[in-house]
Amino acid sequence: MEKIASLCKRRGFVFQSSEIYGGLGSCWDYGPLGVELKRNITEAWWRDMITSREDMVGLDSAILMHPRVWEASGHLAGFTDPLVDCRQCKQRFRADQLTAEKCPECGGELTEARNFNLMFKTFMGPVEDTASVVYLRPETAQGIFVNFQNVLNASRLKIPFGIGQIGKSFRNEITPGNFLFRTREFEQMEIEFFVKPNEAESWHRYWKQTRFEWYLEYGIAPSRLRLREHGADELAHYAKGCADVEYEFPFGWSELEGIANRGDFDLKQHAEASGKDLSFFDEEHRERFVPYVIEPSAGVGRPLLAFLVDAYDEEIVQDEPRVVLRLDPRLAPVKAAVFPLMRKDGQPEKALMIRDLLKQHFAVAYDQAGAIGRRYRRQDEIGTPFGITVDHETMQNDTVTLRERDSMQQVRMPVDRLVDELRARITAGCAGVAAGAP
Repeated sequence: MEKIASLCKRRGFVFQSSEIYGGLGSCWDYGPLGVELKRNITEAWWRDMITSREDMVGLDSAILMHPRVWEASGHLAGFTDPLVDCRQCKQRFRADQLTAEKCPECGGELTEARNFNLMFKTFMGPVEDTASVVYLRPETAQGIFVNFQNVLNASRLKIPFGIGQIGKSFRNEITPGNFLFRTREFEQMEIEFFVKPNEAESWHRYWKQTRFEWYLEYGIAPSRLRLREHGADELAHYAKGCADVEYEFPFGWSELEGIANRGDFDLKQHAEASGKDLSFFDEEHRERFVPYVIEPSAGVGRPLLAFLVDAYDEEIVQDEPRVVLRLDPRLAPVKAAVFPLMRKDGQPEKALMIRDLLKQHFAVAYDQAGAIGRRYRRQDEIGTPFGITVDHETMQNDTVTLRERDSMQQVRMPVDRLVDELRARITAGCAGVAAGAP
């Protein structure tokens, strides 16, 4: 993790938030490369889960919601962690994560556990009183539930159908850590898939398999990925079942994404609290029911971290170390880099022309500083899958050298074929890797 964190800062993937003022705990800024990687992940998810399917639509609900939403959902009363304080060093810890009755920092005596609500509270309007209290949402899901009838009426969808959303959520975590793994501000990719109650179990199996295979398709090693069913003692009180897609991080197996069968709890709670009818009428079978909900829910930071960890590799090439990020080309922040071999004979001008041509289609870098081998290494380290070198032969016959990141193999190619060739190779991604089963 130290190597990943160092690479992220050095090459512009992730920076500590407010670093010039000493930083703000567990808050992170995505730099030029990080924002491209994050965008590529969310766009892949949106394309694969929403726009390419006939049974899915999207939503972008507000971060600030009526406080009664959080009463109905149970977050005000139950969205808590058990908190203890050390009487000696004053550090705070989650009681359920401690393995001893003494402080893990100094060995001091701990206080009795008390519940700590994880929602951030703020005020709406000029007066800070109880009537103006609102909360930063701890999940995007409730924005989907309260819009269930709006989406249904506007889209004329039939069950089974889903609503997907990508957006920021906030949790005042007691013990955040492990770099991007647990943070107080994070982006979620969530689906609420509405089904008939008697079909919920089969749809739950479908979404567990679908989401597990998505990570494999984008390059996660099967040996580092697993699907773990929750035990009865782990389930939320309303859940009919839940499973986590887990990845083996350097700190151990941990959750990438949860896929839950939430039953009809959410829609019933909001129907009762609001007085609105949130049921569905099946015209074909002439029956009315409250749909069950299958929820695949993932943060963006955890998959991003997993893709980085899984892609990171070190090797020796020609007696020199090479660090390479073997990212799927579809996720890589930069798709290709263009290099003039020499800074003369018109090569830089030709290379820039090729760069400008490619930038109409892909994220492309240009580098003319240093030996060509060092330039290759710089791009390998940030995961750029293809390198394009302009040399003296280019000036004679308009061909370039196309280098592939992982194998380092090179082929000669006409400039006018570059766009089509790169598009084909990027689109292929890891398609040759067979998807495994959970």
